[in-house]
Amino acid sequence: MENRKSQILMGFGPQQFGKWLIVIGAVIIVIGLLMVLLGRIGLFRLPGDFEFGGRNWRVYVPLASSIILSILLTLILWLIHYFWR
Repeated sequence: MENRKSQILMGFGPQQFGKWLIVIGAVIIVIGLLMVLLGRIGLFRLPGDFEFGGRNWRVYVPLASSIILSILLTLILWLIHYFWR
């Protein structure tokens, strides 16, 4: 067991770590851009999205948007898996 861990960690150096950080950063940028674009077309203002607030605070619960995004992501991942076989 210990030998396997050392084999896995052996190829994970600073360069590999840097590559993973770049990939994670790129994914965060893409998600941010999608959120901005989807917000502009009204995805996060659906009837099932709740917004509560007072004078100095606001809580936003995007329930309907989350369900729609979940369904879309499930379909996309299912199609990728289906055609990957």
